[in-house]
Formats: sequence, C-alpha cells, structure tokens
Amino acid sequence: MKNQRRIYDQELYVHFVTFSVFRRRRMLDTDQAKRIVLGVLQAELDRRSSRCVGFVIMPDHVHALIWFPKRGELSSFMHAWKRRSSLQIRSVLKDQLSTYFSAGNGSESFWQRKYYSFEIYEEYKLEEKLTYLHLNPVRAGLVAKAVDWKWSSARWYEGGRSVGVRIEWVP
Repeated sequence: MKNQRRIYDQELYVHFVTFSVFRRRRMLDTDQAKRIVLGVLQAELDRRSSRCVGFVIMPDHVHALIWFPKRGELSSFMHAWKRRSSLQIRSVLKDQLSTYFSAGNGSESFWQRKYYSFEIYEEYKLEEKLTYLHLNPVRAGLVAKAVDWKWSSARWYEGGRSVGVRIEWVP
C-alpha cells in the first residue's frame, strides 16, 4: 500500500507557522519593520476572518499560531503575508539602509522561500507552542521575561495589553 502524504491545509487545525528572513539576516531589527509584519498579519487575518492565537517577531524570523475558518487557506495566507510585508519593508528600508541595498543585496529575496507549519489539534499542544514562541526572545537573550518583549502576544496574555494584532483563543 502506497503511503500518501497528508495535506494539513485541508484541515481546520491551528497552524504553528515559522518563517525566516533570507539567510537569517536581522532585517526585522527595526520597530518599523516589525510594525509592518504585524499590520499585514492583521489585514490578512481580517480578509479571511481568521484568528491569531499568538505570535512573536524576532530579528530574523517569525512564529505565529493561526486558525482559519475554512479549509485550504494556509498557503495563500502565507504567500500574501510574506509578499505584502516584504514589499512594504523593502520600500521603507531602501531609504534607511541605502548602503546595504547599493551593495546589490536589494535584489535578494526578503524572506526564505519556504515556511514551516506544525498542525495543532489538541489544547495542551497549543499551550505548549504558545509558551515556546513567547519564550523565544528570552532564550535569545533579548529580554529577561517574555512579557518584556514588545513584539509578541505575551503582553496580551499577561495583562490584556494591546500588541498590534487581535489575539483570539480557538475553542
């Protein structure tokens, strides 16, 4: 019997997605770049009536927990999020990092081509992944406590503070 690959994009799971800046460059160091990633995330969530359970933006990669009300949304969502955010960030950074772009780096991709998705269908696993992504800045030595990292949903979970994206738990 041939082993068939299961396509999780056709399931109504929460998707734990990870994607990185091309060559793991620290192109998300600026607050402006991080705001763009969050703004595009919220716009894409709204377009699809989707939910973000949690996220973290690191200097060179992003983690997010996303749920879609319809099957088959993950690929188009990720394509739109990465494409729109890269175009906007490049536009902003071109002015701020003219030396970087004049060295020929501007023709390189902004994001790594692929993204990784881990499908979550149990609440304990969802909580585990949420904790993992919130502790990412602590493990990287950027902050002492997860709640101190401005660019994650940890502040929303700790005290209901605004984090730039609407955070919603999935039943």
